Amino acid sequence: MTTMTEGSVREFKMPDVGEGLTEAEILKWFVQPGDTVTDGQVVCEVETAKAAVELPIPYDGVVTDLHFPEGTTVDVGTPIIGVRVGEAPPADPAPSVEPAAPEQPEERQAVLVGYGVAASSTRRRPRKQQPAAAPPQPELNGHGTPPSPPAQELPAPNRPLAKPPVRKLAKDLGVDLASVAPSGPDGIITREDVHAAAAPAPAHPEPSAVLPEPSPTPPVSPLETRIPVKGVRRATAAAMVGSAFTAPHVTEFVTVDVTRTMRLVADLKEDKDFAGLRVNPLLLITKALLVAIRRNPEINASWDEANQEIVVKHYVNLGIAAATPRGLLVPNIKDAHIQTLPQLARSLADLVATARDGRTTPAAMQGGTVTLTNVGVFGVDTGTPILNPGESAILAVGAIKLQPWVHKGKVKPRQVTTLALSFDHRLVDGELGSKVLADTAAVLERPRRLITWS
Repeated sequence: MTTMTEGSVREFKMPDVGEGLTEAEILKWFVQPGDTVTDGQVVCEVETAKAAVELPIPYDGVVTDLHFPEGTTVDVGTPIIGVRVGEAPPADPAPSVEPAAPEQPEERQAVLVGYGVAASSTRRRPRKQQPAAAPPQPELNGHGTPPSPPAQELPAPNRPLAKPPVRKLAKDLGVDLASVAPSGPDGIITREDVHAAAAPAPAHPEPSAVLPEPSPTPPVSPLETRIPVKGVRRATAAAMVGSAFTAPHVTEFVTVDVTRTMRLVADLKEDKDFAGLRVNPLLLITKALLVAIRRNPEINASWDEANQEIVVKHYVNLGIAAATPRGLLVPNIKDAHIQTLPQLARSLADLVATARDGRTTPAAMQGGTVTLTNVGVFGVDTGTPILNPGESAILAVGAIKLQPWVHKGKVKPRQVTTLALSFDHRLVDGELGSKVLADTAAVLERPRRLITWS
Protein backbone atom coordinates (compact mmCIF):
# COMPACT_ATOMS: atom_id res chain seq x y z
CA MET A 1 0.00 0.00 0.00
CA THR A 2 1.19 3.50 -0.71
CA THR A 3 1.79 6.28 1.80
CA MET A 4 -1.06 7.41 4.03
CA THR A 5 -1.18 10.97 2.71
CA GLU A 6 -1.08 11.20 -1.08
CA GLY A 7 -2.71 8.25 -2.82
CA SER A 8 -3.54 6.21 0.30
CA VAL A 9 -6.28 3.58 0.29
CA ARG A 10 -9.02 4.14 2.82
CA GLU A 11 -11.58 1.58 3.87
CA PHE A 12 -15.18 2.71 4.27
CA LYS A 13 -16.93 0.67 6.97
CA MET A 14 -20.54 -0.43 7.11
CA PRO A 15 -22.16 2.26 9.31
CA ASP A 16 -24.96 1.82 11.80
CA VAL A 17 -27.74 3.47 9.79
CA GLY A 18 -30.32 2.95 12.53
CA GLU A 19 -30.33 2.76 16.30
CA GLY A 20 -28.39 -0.24 17.57
CA LEU A 21 -28.45 -2.23 14.31
CA THR A 22 -25.71 -4.86 14.02
CA GLU A 23 -25.75 -5.76 10.33
CA ALA A 24 -27.07 -4.81 6.90
CA GLU A 25 -27.44 -6.56 3.55
CA ILE A 26 -25.82 -5.04 0.45
CA LEU A 27 -28.64 -4.78 -2.09
CA LYS A 28 -26.88 -3.00 -4.96
CA TRP A 29 -23.51 -1.48 -5.81
CA PHE A 30 -23.60 1.74 -7.83
CA VAL A 31 -19.83 1.83 -8.45
CA GLN A 32 -17.17 -0.64 -9.57
CA PRO A 33 -13.37 -0.81 -9.07
CA GLY A 34 -11.71 1.91 -11.10
CA ASP A 35 -14.63 4.36 -10.82
CA THR A 36 -13.97 7.86 -9.49
CA VAL A 37 -16.12 8.89 -6.53
CA THR A 38 -16.66 12.22 -4.80
CA ASP A 39 -17.53 13.16 -1.23
CA GLY A 40 -21.25 12.54 -0.67
CA GLN A 41 -21.73 10.30 -3.72
CA VAL A 42 -24.01 7.29 -3.14
CA VAL A 43 -22.00 4.11 -3.68
CA CYS A 44 -24.42 1.39 -2.59
CA GLU A 45 -27.87 0.59 -1.25
CA VAL A 46 -28.20 -1.57 1.87
CA GLU A 47 -31.16 -3.08 3.68
CA THR A 48 -31.25 -3.11 7.44
CA ALA A 49 -33.80 -4.62 9.77
CA LYS A 50 -35.80 -1.41 9.37
CA ALA A 51 -35.47 -0.09 5.83
CA ALA A 52 -33.44 0.21 2.65
CA VAL A 53 -30.86 3.01 2.86
CA GLU A 54 -28.43 4.55 0.36
CA LEU A 55 -24.87 5.02 1.63
CA PRO A 56 -22.76 7.99 0.49
CA ILE A 57 -18.96 7.84 0.55
CA PRO A 58 -17.34 10.49 2.80
CA TYR A 59 -14.29 11.33 0.66
CA ASP A 60 -12.97 11.73 -2.92
CA GLY A 61 -10.93 9.11 -4.72
CA VAL A 62 -10.89 6.04 -6.94
CA VAL A 63 -12.55 2.75 -6.01
CA THR A 64 -9.95 0.01 -5.56
CA ASP A 65 -12.07 -2.85 -4.27
CA LEU A 66 -15.61 -3.90 -3.40
CA HIS A 67 -15.13 -6.28 -0.48
CA PHE A 68 -18.54 -7.97 -0.65
CA PRO A 69 -20.87 -8.92 -3.52
CA GLU A 70 -24.52 -7.92 -3.70
CA GLY A 71 -26.75 -10.00 -1.46
CA THR A 72 -24.16 -10.35 1.30
CA THR A 73 -25.08 -9.52 4.90
CA VAL A 74 -22.26 -7.54 6.51
CA ASP A 75 -21.69 -6.70 10.17
CA VAL A 76 -21.67 -3.04 11.17
CA GLY A 77 -18.09 -1.77 11.37
CA THR A 78 -16.79 -4.11 8.65
CA PRO A 79 -14.96 -2.44 5.70
CA ILE A 80 -17.08 -2.79 2.55
CA ILE A 81 -15.25 -0.66 -0.05
CA GLY A 82 -11.69 0.57 -0.57
CA VAL A 83 -11.02 4.02 -2.06
CA ARG A 84 -7.66 5.43 -3.10
CA VAL A 85 -7.71 9.08 -2.09
CA GLY A 86 -5.60 12.06 -3.09
CA GLU A 87 -4.75 11.10 -6.68
CA ALA A 88 -6.19 10.66 -10.14
CA PRO A 89 -7.23 7.19 -11.33
CA PRO A 90 -3.97 5.20 -11.26
CA ALA A 91 -2.67 3.14 -14.17
CA ASP A 92 -1.27 0.60 -11.71
CA PRO A 93 -1.10 0.37 -7.94
CA ALA A 94 2.65 1.29 -7.98
CA PRO A 95 3.74 -1.00 -5.17
CA SER A 96 7.40 0.00 -5.52
CA VAL A 97 7.03 3.25 -3.59
CA GLU A 98 7.19 1.46 -0.31
CA PRO A 99 7.35 -2.26 0.44
CA ALA A 100 4.27 -3.80 1.99
CA ALA A 101 4.47 -3.95 5.75
CA PRO A 102 2.66 -6.48 7.90
CA GLU A 103 1.50 -3.84 10.35
CA GLN A 104 -1.96 -2.27 10.08
CA PRO A 105 -1.84 1.46 9.21
CA GLU A 106 -3.33 3.52 11.99
CA GLU A 107 -5.25 5.97 9.81
CA ARG A 108 -8.42 7.48 11.12
CA GLN A 109 -11.41 5.78 9.49
CA ALA A 110 -13.94 8.21 8.07
CA VAL A 111 -17.57 7.47 8.88
CA LEU A 112 -20.80 9.26 8.18
CA VAL A 113 -21.83 11.85 10.71
CA GLY A 114 -24.15 10.44 13.32
CA TYR A 115 -23.61 6.79 12.45
CA GLY A 116 -21.54 6.17 15.54
CA VAL A 117 -19.40 3.25 14.40
CA ALA A 118 -16.92 2.32 17.10
CA ALA A 119 -13.33 2.64 15.93
CA SER A 120 -12.32 -0.75 17.35
CA SER A 121 -15.47 -2.67 16.49
CA THR A 122 -13.89 -4.68 13.65
CA ARG A 123 -10.45 -5.77 12.50
CA ARG A 124 -9.69 -6.46 8.86
CA ARG A 125 -8.82 -9.99 7.89
CA PRO A 126 -5.42 -10.60 6.24
CA ARG A 127 -5.56 -9.72 2.57
CA LYS A 128 -4.68 -11.93 -0.37
CA GLN A 129 -1.03 -10.93 -0.34
CA GLN A 130 -0.37 -12.63 3.01
CA PRO A 131 0.09 -16.20 1.67
CA ALA A 132 1.93 -14.81 -1.40
CA ALA A 133 4.36 -12.88 0.83
CA ALA A 134 5.47 -15.98 2.74
CA PRO A 135 9.24 -16.58 2.47
CA PRO A 136 10.33 -19.26 -0.05
CA GLN A 137 10.97 -22.79 1.23
CA PRO A 138 14.69 -23.61 1.72
CA GLU A 139 16.16 -25.79 -0.96
CA LEU A 140 17.23 -28.51 1.49
CA ASN A 141 15.52 -29.81 4.58
CA GLY A 142 17.20 -31.10 7.71
CA HIS A 143 18.21 -34.34 6.00
CA GLY A 144 19.85 -32.66 3.03
CA THR A 145 17.11 -33.65 0.62
CA PRO A 146 14.73 -31.45 -1.33
CA PRO A 147 11.42 -30.83 0.47
CA SER A 148 8.27 -32.54 -0.70
CA PRO A 149 6.37 -30.24 -3.10
CA PRO A 150 2.91 -31.33 -1.90
CA ALA A 151 3.79 -30.54 1.71
CA GLN A 152 4.97 -27.06 0.73
CA GLU A 153 1.97 -25.95 -1.35
CA LEU A 154 -0.89 -27.58 0.50
CA PRO A 155 -2.66 -24.99 2.74
CA ALA A 156 -4.89 -27.65 4.28
CA PRO A 157 -3.71 -27.05 7.86
CA ASN A 158 -5.07 -23.49 7.58
CA ARG A 159 -8.47 -23.00 9.17
CA PRO A 160 -11.25 -22.11 6.67
CA LEU A 161 -11.98 -18.38 6.74
CA ALA A 162 -15.41 -17.63 8.21
CA LYS A 163 -16.90 -15.28 10.78
CA PRO A 164 -18.08 -16.68 14.13
CA PRO A 165 -21.79 -16.42 13.22
CA VAL A 166 -21.10 -18.35 10.02
CA ARG A 167 -19.18 -21.00 11.95
CA LYS A 168 -22.08 -21.38 14.37
CA LEU A 169 -24.50 -21.68 11.44
CA ALA A 170 -22.34 -24.38 9.88
CA LYS A 171 -22.19 -26.23 13.19
CA ASP A 172 -25.97 -26.04 13.62
CA LEU A 173 -26.54 -27.32 10.08
CA GLY A 174 -23.89 -30.03 10.35
CA VAL A 175 -21.77 -28.55 7.55
CA ASP A 176 -18.00 -29.10 7.47
CA LEU A 177 -16.49 -25.72 6.58
CA ALA A 178 -13.49 -27.43 4.99
CA SER A 179 -15.80 -28.83 2.33
CA VAL A 180 -17.52 -25.50 1.56
CA ALA A 181 -16.50 -23.52 -1.52
CA PRO A 182 -16.10 -19.88 -0.42
CA SER A 183 -17.61 -17.08 -2.50
CA GLY A 184 -16.66 -14.13 -0.29
CA PRO A 185 -13.65 -11.87 -0.80
CA ASP A 186 -10.25 -13.36 0.08
CA GLY A 187 -11.79 -16.81 0.30
CA ILE A 188 -14.20 -15.98 3.16
CA ILE A 189 -17.11 -18.39 3.59
CA THR A 190 -20.47 -16.59 3.76
CA ARG A 191 -23.85 -17.57 5.15
CA GLU A 192 -25.07 -18.22 1.61
CA ASP A 193 -22.17 -20.64 1.03
CA VAL A 194 -23.15 -22.62 4.13
CA HIS A 195 -26.81 -22.74 3.13
CA ALA A 196 -25.84 -23.85 -0.37
CA ALA A 197 -23.68 -26.63 1.05
CA ALA A 198 -26.45 -27.71 3.40
CA ALA A 199 -29.30 -27.60 0.88
CA PRO A 200 -28.55 -30.77 -1.13
CA ALA A 201 -27.66 -32.72 1.99
CA PRO A 202 -30.67 -34.33 3.73
CA ALA A 203 -30.34 -35.00 7.41
CA HIS A 204 -27.79 -37.84 7.13
CA PRO A 205 -24.11 -36.98 7.64
CA GLU A 206 -22.57 -39.92 5.72
CA PRO A 207 -23.79 -43.26 4.31
CA SER A 208 -22.88 -46.10 6.63
CA ALA A 209 -20.18 -48.47 5.46
CA VAL A 210 -21.90 -51.37 7.22
CA LEU A 211 -25.48 -50.73 6.10
CA PRO A 212 -25.66 -48.55 2.97
CA GLU A 213 -28.86 -46.80 2.09
CA PRO A 214 -30.91 -48.86 -0.36
CA SER A 215 -31.98 -45.74 -2.25
CA PRO A 216 -30.48 -42.24 -2.35
CA THR A 217 -32.33 -39.34 -0.74
CA PRO A 218 -34.16 -37.35 -3.41
CA PRO A 219 -32.96 -33.80 -4.14
CA VAL A 220 -34.72 -30.72 -2.84
CA SER A 221 -38.39 -31.02 -3.69
CA PRO A 222 -39.63 -28.75 -6.51
CA LEU A 223 -42.88 -28.51 -4.53
CA GLU A 224 -41.24 -26.29 -1.93
CA THR A 225 -39.58 -22.89 -2.01
CA ARG A 226 -37.44 -21.69 0.89
CA ILE A 227 -37.18 -17.95 1.40
CA PRO A 228 -34.46 -16.67 3.76
CA VAL A 229 -35.95 -14.52 6.51
CA LYS A 230 -33.78 -11.45 6.88
CA GLY A 231 -33.86 -7.68 6.89
CA VAL A 232 -37.31 -6.14 7.32
CA ARG A 233 -39.14 -9.48 7.39
CA ARG A 234 -36.99 -10.86 10.20
CA ALA A 235 -37.32 -7.66 12.23
CA THR A 236 -41.09 -7.61 11.72
CA ALA A 237 -41.43 -11.23 12.80
CA ALA A 238 -39.40 -10.64 15.95
CA ALA A 239 -41.31 -7.46 16.79
CA MET A 240 -44.72 -9.11 16.35
CA VAL A 241 -43.76 -12.08 18.53
CA GLY A 242 -42.42 -9.73 21.20
CA SER A 243 -45.55 -7.57 21.06
CA ALA A 244 -47.98 -10.48 21.17
CA PHE A 245 -46.34 -12.02 24.23
CA THR A 246 -45.56 -8.76 26.07
CA ALA A 247 -48.66 -6.57 25.80
CA PRO A 248 -52.05 -8.07 26.76
CA HIS A 249 -54.10 -7.50 23.62
CA VAL A 250 -57.82 -6.73 23.61
CA THR A 251 -59.75 -6.22 20.35
CA GLU A 252 -63.18 -4.61 19.95
CA PHE A 253 -65.28 -4.36 16.80
CA VAL A 254 -67.94 -2.03 15.43
CA THR A 255 -69.82 -2.09 12.12
CA VAL A 256 -70.39 1.37 10.65
CA ASP A 257 -72.60 2.92 7.98
CA VAL A 258 -70.11 5.06 6.04
CA THR A 259 -72.44 6.13 3.23
CA ARG A 260 -72.14 9.82 4.17
CA THR A 261 -68.36 9.50 4.38
CA MET A 262 -68.24 8.09 0.85
CA ARG A 263 -70.31 11.04 -0.37
CA LEU A 264 -67.90 13.43 1.30
CA VAL A 265 -64.98 11.69 -0.43
CA ALA A 266 -66.68 12.31 -3.79
CA ASP A 267 -67.27 15.97 -2.91
CA LEU A 268 -63.67 16.55 -1.79
CA LYS A 269 -62.35 15.18 -5.06
CA GLU A 270 -64.03 18.13 -6.76
CA ASP A 271 -62.81 20.65 -4.17
CA LYS A 272 -60.10 23.00 -5.46
CA ASP A 273 -58.29 22.81 -2.10
CA PHE A 274 -57.62 19.12 -2.83
CA ALA A 275 -56.51 19.57 -6.44
CA GLY A 276 -53.66 17.20 -7.21
CA LEU A 277 -54.17 15.29 -3.94
CA ARG A 278 -55.43 11.76 -3.56
CA VAL A 279 -58.70 11.71 -1.65
CA ASN A 280 -59.97 8.30 -0.52
CA PRO A 281 -61.87 6.80 2.42
CA LEU A 282 -58.60 6.11 4.27
CA LEU A 283 -57.99 9.87 4.49
CA LEU A 284 -61.27 10.50 6.31
CA ILE A 285 -60.87 7.40 8.50
CA THR A 286 -57.43 8.69 9.49
CA LYS A 287 -58.89 12.08 10.40
CA ALA A 288 -61.75 10.42 12.31
CA LEU A 289 -59.26 8.43 14.39
CA LEU A 290 -57.27 11.58 15.15
CA VAL A 291 -60.47 13.31 16.30
CA ALA A 292 -61.26 10.36 18.57
CA ILE A 293 -57.77 10.50 20.05
CA ARG A 294 -58.17 14.23 20.69
CA ARG A 295 -61.39 13.53 22.58
CA ASN A 296 -59.77 10.65 24.51
CA PRO A 297 -56.07 11.60 24.87
CA GLU A 298 -55.31 8.90 27.46
CA ILE A 299 -55.25 6.26 24.74
CA ASN A 300 -52.23 7.90 23.12
CA ALA A 301 -49.74 6.47 25.61
CA SER A 302 -47.05 3.88 26.21
CA TRP A 303 -46.10 1.51 29.01
CA ASP A 304 -42.81 2.14 30.85
CA GLU A 305 -41.95 -1.25 32.33
CA ALA A 306 -38.78 -0.11 34.08
CA ASN A 307 -40.51 2.67 36.04
CA GLN A 308 -43.95 1.06 36.11
CA GLU A 309 -45.53 4.17 34.61
CA ILE A 310 -48.01 5.04 31.89
CA VAL A 311 -46.55 7.74 29.64
CA VAL A 312 -49.27 9.82 27.97
CA LYS A 313 -48.07 11.46 24.74
CA HIS A 314 -49.23 14.96 23.88
CA TYR A 315 -48.46 14.42 20.19
CA VAL A 316 -49.66 11.80 17.72
CA ASN A 317 -47.17 10.11 15.41
CA LEU A 318 -49.69 8.11 13.42
CA GLY A 319 -48.31 4.88 11.93
CA ILE A 320 -49.66 3.65 8.60
CA ALA A 321 -49.08 -0.04 7.86
CA ALA A 322 -47.85 -0.48 4.27
CA ALA A 323 -47.33 -3.75 2.43
CA THR A 324 -44.12 -3.57 0.38
CA PRO A 325 -42.02 -6.07 -1.62
CA ARG A 326 -39.61 -6.21 1.35
CA GLY A 327 -42.35 -6.91 3.87
CA LEU A 328 -44.62 -4.94 6.17
CA LEU A 329 -43.43 -1.43 7.03
CA VAL A 330 -45.09 0.93 9.51
CA PRO A 331 -43.73 4.45 8.96
CA ASN A 332 -45.51 7.19 10.83
CA ILE A 333 -46.72 10.70 10.12
CA LYS A 334 -45.02 12.99 12.62
CA ASP A 335 -47.35 15.34 14.52
CA ALA A 336 -50.37 14.12 12.56
CA HIS A 337 -52.68 15.67 15.15
CA ILE A 338 -51.95 19.23 14.00
CA GLN A 339 -52.25 18.63 10.24
CA THR A 340 -55.18 19.92 8.22
CA LEU A 341 -57.06 17.54 5.94
CA PRO A 342 -55.14 18.61 2.78
CA GLN A 343 -51.84 18.32 4.69
CA LEU A 344 -52.85 14.88 5.91
CA ALA A 345 -53.70 13.81 2.35
CA ARG A 346 -50.26 14.90 1.17
CA SER A 347 -48.52 13.16 4.09
CA LEU A 348 -50.38 9.90 3.44
CA ALA A 349 -49.51 9.94 -0.26
CA ASP A 350 -45.82 10.64 0.40
CA LEU A 351 -45.60 8.02 3.14
CA VAL A 352 -47.17 5.21 1.11
CA ALA A 353 -45.21 6.01 -2.07
CA THR A 354 -41.91 6.16 -0.20
CA ALA A 355 -42.61 2.86 1.57
CA ARG A 356 -43.51 1.01 -1.61
CA ASP A 357 -40.41 2.34 -3.37
CA GLY A 358 -38.28 1.02 -0.51
CA ARG A 359 -37.04 4.48 0.47
CA THR A 360 -38.44 4.69 3.97
CA THR A 361 -35.76 5.82 6.42
CA PRO A 362 -35.29 4.24 9.87
CA ALA A 363 -36.24 7.58 11.47
CA ALA A 364 -39.63 7.48 9.73
CA MET A 365 -40.46 4.22 11.53
CA GLN A 366 -39.43 5.34 15.00
CA GLY A 367 -41.49 7.12 17.65
CA GLY A 368 -44.95 5.95 16.54
CA THR A 369 -47.80 6.22 19.08
CA VAL A 370 -50.91 4.77 17.37
CA THR A 371 -51.21 2.82 14.09
CA LEU A 372 -53.84 2.47 11.35
CA THR A 373 -53.92 -0.57 9.05
CA ASN A 374 -56.24 -0.94 6.06
CA VAL A 375 -56.98 -4.63 5.45
CA GLY A 376 -60.02 -3.67 3.39
CA VAL A 377 -57.88 -3.13 0.30
CA PHE A 378 -57.51 -6.93 0.15
CA GLY A 379 -61.28 -7.48 0.36
CA VAL A 380 -61.11 -8.52 4.02
CA ASP A 381 -63.98 -7.58 6.32
CA THR A 382 -61.84 -7.10 9.44
CA GLY A 383 -59.07 -8.62 11.57
CA THR A 384 -57.46 -8.63 14.99
CA PRO A 385 -54.32 -6.53 14.47
CA ILE A 386 -51.22 -6.90 16.64
CA LEU A 387 -49.86 -3.78 18.28
CA ASN A 388 -46.76 -2.14 16.89
CA PRO A 389 -44.20 -2.54 19.73
CA GLY A 390 -44.28 0.39 22.16
CA GLU A 391 -47.66 1.68 20.98
CA SER A 392 -50.99 1.66 22.77
CA ALA A 393 -53.51 0.96 20.00
CA ILE A 394 -53.98 -0.05 16.37
CA LEU A 395 -57.12 0.37 14.27
CA ALA A 396 -57.89 -2.06 11.44
CA VAL A 397 -60.25 -0.91 8.68
CA GLY A 398 -62.21 -3.54 6.74
CA ALA A 399 -63.57 -3.50 3.21
CA ILE A 400 -66.35 -1.01 2.44
CA LYS A 401 -69.23 -2.93 0.89
CA LEU A 402 -72.79 -2.24 -0.20
CA GLN A 403 -75.01 -4.08 2.29
CA PRO A 404 -78.65 -4.07 3.41
CA TRP A 405 -78.90 -1.71 6.37
CA VAL A 406 -81.73 -0.31 8.47
CA HIS A 407 -81.74 3.42 7.76
CA LYS A 408 -84.54 5.67 9.07
CA GLY A 409 -86.70 2.64 9.81
CA LYS A 410 -86.32 1.05 6.38
CA VAL A 411 -83.94 -1.54 4.97
CA LYS A 412 -81.83 0.15 2.32
CA PRO A 413 -78.54 -0.58 0.54
CA ARG A 414 -75.83 1.33 2.41
CA GLN A 415 -72.01 1.52 2.32
CA VAL A 416 -70.86 -0.39 5.40
CA THR A 417 -67.49 -1.30 6.93
CA THR A 418 -66.18 -2.92 10.11
CA LEU A 419 -63.55 -1.34 12.37
CA ALA A 420 -61.41 -3.35 14.80
CA LEU A 421 -59.43 -1.64 17.57
CA SER A 422 -56.72 -3.58 19.40
CA PHE A 423 -55.21 -1.97 22.48
CA ASP A 424 -52.80 -2.68 25.33
CA HIS A 425 -55.00 -3.60 28.29
CA ARG A 426 -52.30 -2.57 30.77
CA LEU A 427 -52.90 1.09 30.01
CA VAL A 428 -56.21 1.12 28.13
CA ASP A 429 -59.25 -0.34 29.88
CA GLY A 430 -62.45 -1.44 28.15
CA GLU A 431 -64.20 1.87 28.73
CA LEU A 432 -61.46 3.98 27.17
CA GLY A 433 -61.01 1.62 24.21
CA SER A 434 -64.76 1.55 23.60
CA LYS A 435 -64.99 5.35 23.66
CA VAL A 436 -62.24 5.73 21.06
CA LEU A 437 -63.82 3.14 18.76
CA ALA A 438 -67.32 4.61 19.19
CA ASP A 439 -66.11 8.17 18.52
CA THR A 440 -64.28 7.06 15.37
CA ALA A 441 -67.43 5.33 14.13
CA ALA A 442 -69.61 8.33 14.98
CA VAL A 443 -67.45 10.66 12.87
CA LEU A 444 -67.61 8.28 9.90
CA GLU A 445 -71.38 7.92 10.20
CA ARG A 446 -71.80 11.71 10.27
CA PRO A 447 -68.59 13.27 8.93
CA ARG A 448 -69.79 16.82 9.76
CA ARG A 449 -68.52 16.02 13.24
CA LEU A 450 -65.04 16.43 11.79
CA ILE A 451 -65.76 20.15 11.99
CA THR A 452 -67.65 20.29 15.28
CA TRP A 453 -65.34 17.90 17.20
CA SER A 454 -61.98 18.99 15.78
